[in-house]
Amino acid sequence: MKIVQLKKQKNSDWEYLSENQSLNNPLVLVFGNRFLLEQDNIYSEVSALFPNAHIIFASTSGDITSQSVDDDSITITAMEFEKSTFEIKTSNVSALTEDSYKTGNDIINQFNKENLKFVFIVSEGSFVNGSQLTKGMNAAVNNNVLITGGLCGDAARFEKTLASYNENPKEGEIVAVGFYGDSLEVSFSIYGGWTPFGPERIVTKSKGNVLYELDNLPALDLYKKYLGEKSKDLPGAALLYPMNVKIENEDHSIVRTILNINEDDHSMIFAGDIPENSKVQLMMTNVDNIANASEQAARQAILNRKKDPEIAFLVSCIGRKLVLDQRVEEEVEEVISVVGENTVVSGFYSYGEIAPFNGENNCQLHNQTMTVTLLSE
Repeated sequence: MKIVQLKKQKNSDWEYLSENQSLNNPLVLVFGNRFLLEQDNIYSEVSALFPNAHIIFASTSGDITSQSVDDDSITITAMEFEKSTFEIKTSNVSALTEDSYKTGNDIINQFNKENLKFVFIVSEGSFVNGSQLTKGMNAAVNNNVLITGGLCGDAARFEKTLASYNENPKEGEIVAVGFYGDSLEVSFSIYGGWTPFGPERIVTKSKGNVLYELDNLPALDLYKKYLGEKSKDLPGAALLYPMNVKIENEDHSIVRTILNINEDDHSMIFAGDIPENSKVQLMMTNVDNIANASEQAARQAILNRKKDPEIAFLVSCIGRKLVLDQRVEEEVEEVISVVGENTVVSGFYSYGEIAPFNGENNCQLHNQTMTVTLLSE
């Protein structure tokens, strides 16, 4: 596998982070600041750098390389595979007609399923229901194809997210890359590092990813009571206090981040479903716990691999980034300390992470996790 990485800071030129080498028919991942991706010439600019490339754009809440985590930049990771092949499929959803389950099912069903080994996905992140999206994708592959990736981000603004394939980035887009090849080795892991605290409450009224009542009380009012002074900074402040959700008849509890609030009906909109009768609890963390969780994710992902990873896709949550603040690069450094400095790192901070639970096959929407996916040929 040949890999070339470049970065462009705001108001500057492209800088090579690796050796500049010519690539044939590469897969090009472009992760970056939403405002920079809205520039009219962004697709033509990248395609001029990599003619005949398959170019995927995704807006982020920070793009990740082994050198740094940046907010006002664009990072390109271009890959030429020697033995493996890939296909790219897209779908678009509207905030008005959004059917996330059908969208997830349809995009995976576009692939040739024979020998399909792995799917990496970047999805619209501002209004898609990530829980239904992953359920639809799982149904399309009978839970036997590894799917990882994440929801696009927009810093902590939550205004809109962008993605595209071989065109200027746009709203509502979901892009999936399907990988094929007997020599392709893919492994993954996720870890969070968040701790529940306070009373456990019952979801008494919800619909999909909208939470209306906890213990028969307006959910937003109760949440504001816990936040105190910080409630004036909602929805951004909610990233520091996500919810642990225990769903009836499910083996694992999941973490859910609030994407937005509705003052009119006192509800909260989450990145994924909050089913009625679930038990929920607030969560908190600190820098050390987050860094340790990232190290654990890397150790689990590299365990029992036959070959050293050539590239690591890292998708971490915007909430983790806010907690880490000036120490944000520490969780990336923890991953590199495990996978090795020869492994190229490409990733982004997201509004939701997509991967199975460790030891399982069907992917889920997660929040507040570090997701590590390792590839080699």
